[in-house]
Amino acid sequence: MDRAARHRTLRFGANYTPTRGWFHHWLDFDLAEVRADLDSIAALGLDHVRVFPLWPLFQPNRTLIRPRAVEQLVALADAAAERGLDVNVDGLQGHLSSFDFLPAWTGTWHRRNLFTDPDVVAGQEEYLRTLAAALADRPNFLGMTIGNEINQFSDDPHPDPDRITEAQAQRWLERMLAACEEGAPGRFHLHAEYDAAWFRDGHPFTPAQAARLGAATAVHAWVFNGTAQRHGRSGTATEQHAAYLVELSKAWAEDPHRPVWLQEVGAPAPLIPPEHAAEFTEATLAAALDCPGLWGVTWWCSHDVSRELADFPELEYGLGLLTNDRRTKPAGAAVARIAGAWRGREHRPAVRSTALALDSGRPRSACAPGGTFFEAWAALAAEGIRPAVIRAEHAQDRPLLAARGIKEVLHPEDVRRPGAGTGWGVDRS
Repeated sequence: MDRAARHRTLRFGANYTPTRGWFHHWLDFDLAEVRADLDSIAALGLDHVRVFPLWPLFQPNRTLIRPRAVEQLVALADAAAERGLDVNVDGLQGHLSSFDFLPAWTGTWHRRNLFTDPDVVAGQEEYLRTLAAALADRPNFLGMTIGNEINQFSDDPHPDPDRITEAQAQRWLERMLAACEEGAPGRFHLHAEYDAAWFRDGHPFTPAQAARLGAATAVHAWVFNGTAQRHGRSGTATEQHAAYLVELSKAWAEDPHRPVWLQEVGAPAPLIPPEHAAEFTEATLAAALDCPGLWGVTWWCSHDVSRELADFPELEYGLGLLTNDRRTKPAGAAVARIAGAWRGREHRPAVRSTALALDSGRPRSACAPGGTFFEAWAALAAEGIRPAVIRAEHAQDRPLLAARGIKEVLHPEDVRRPGAGTGWGVDRS
């Protein structure tokens, strides 16, 4: 199947968490173990993995990118290809599962801003360019993601942030994406932030950057952000949280057909109890797959974290589709069934003909769980309305509305809140 055709069909994958040593496996890289892990992922019928080199191990000095580490990354990609798996590589790790991994040349006695220091930025560019170039001739290499939620280093609540402005974040993203493109021209290079970019007032990484820079918009959808706490494990807002972020992202895109990649989504306990993880997985995927323009879904994560490893937040240990000894869990079986049902089919969900208009002058927190816009969207979804999202300034933009199939535009104030003995409703008067 040619690459263009593959991009017209849905992609299903997993964020690869190695069973032996977690991401510390790069210190004792064992290709036989990697192959066994990839066998278990491929057995689910998935078609790609997102992989995570640890930045301090690959670039321990600003001018040393370890050739052996790069060779191991290529060996992993080749092993994935043997199993029919494409590979996306996250470069700057950065932050993973509550742990920060930054090279010594950026901290303490050598403390320099990750986003603005000229030497640090040049080192990052060379690192991303090197990884991309090493994989550029591999047919199963999708492209680079700059890093995993690296925006968390730029603002609160990080305990020691490298503060920057929106303009500085923009310049940094543009330079990093250009480095990836230089290393591997024409590949699917993008960046990915956690939801502060969408929800946190004043955050320097913005919705516009997320929706306009790079080959696709990446969405990381975690219901522990207040959604499940407010709406419960089976509330519409919880089960459709990923779909909400997919649709919210489109409001900021300049291309009405820009692909959106649901790059991280998972079932975090105890908000999603393990016995309900498969149910949540099926509901989340059903809602997300009902979004036009979805490129694909990459579940977090492939395998559980071993209980032999200490100090992870409790929820991190059980997020895998497979156990740490590579047995399929109920959520893994659900993903496998859904991926199998979609294999070879074009993704053409019905258009979302009703849109909720977002006033871009509102604080971003209005879009967060509990915010007026978020709750209005969830109320419409609970009524089966399938809301899209546009910015209010585009409410009369007929070519844009036509391009997205939007025939009706509502505003949050049109959504009636429940009173005594009444439910949510829509005021179309």
